[in-house]
Amino acid sequence: MQKTGEAGAETTERYLVESVGDAPPPSRWFALYTASRHEKRVAQHLGQRAVEFYLPLYKAERRWADGSRVTLDLPLFPGYLFVQMRRGERGRVLSVPGVLSVVGGTGGEPAWLPEETIAALRAGVETLRAQPHPLLTAGQRVRIRSGALAGFEGIVARCKAGLRVVLTVEQIRQSYAVEVAQDDLEPLPTGGPERRLQ
Repeated sequence: MQKTGEAGAETTERYLVESVGDAPPPSRWFALYTASRHEKRVAQHLGQRAVEFYLPLYKAERRWADGSRVTLDLPLFPGYLFVQMRRGERGRVLSVPGVLSVVGGTGGEPAWLPEETIAALRAGVETLRAQPHPLLTAGQRVRIRSGALAGFEGIVARCKAGLRVVLTVEQIRQSYAVEVAQDDLEPLPTGGPERRLQ
């Protein structure tokens, strides 16, 4: 009797392992590195292939040589966009014209981004007038206390019209700045633990 019970348990365990093994791997967000100034074209190709993507854009005013002004939608992170895919779809995404590579992490494996990073990025770009900003290594570290990016930490950069906080997406070593009221910022001690967008 005992042997039959053990065999039954072994069969059930093997069935569960096979069932879990047959499940498709989870879909995750990854950063793609694109050819220079091809971000929108890559996004168009991804859309045609029904691949979910996110290309953060910001509005910038430019003056043409004839003196006219125009407002353009430009990539927040030049040369990068984000795509949601499973591990097995990597080749399909890399075959898109203008895609150079999937941003890698340690050991040459692609570095995935948590869902909350993309959600916070979307909310911040839409509501806080995000603009590109060079990666900073010095400055006052702060935590945002309220709003769409509450809990995230960054570096304060002062502008003529108020305070801007620089947040960094570590996987692509790119930063962006958002406008934040001084009352919504909490100073952090230097050298303490931090929660960055990652």
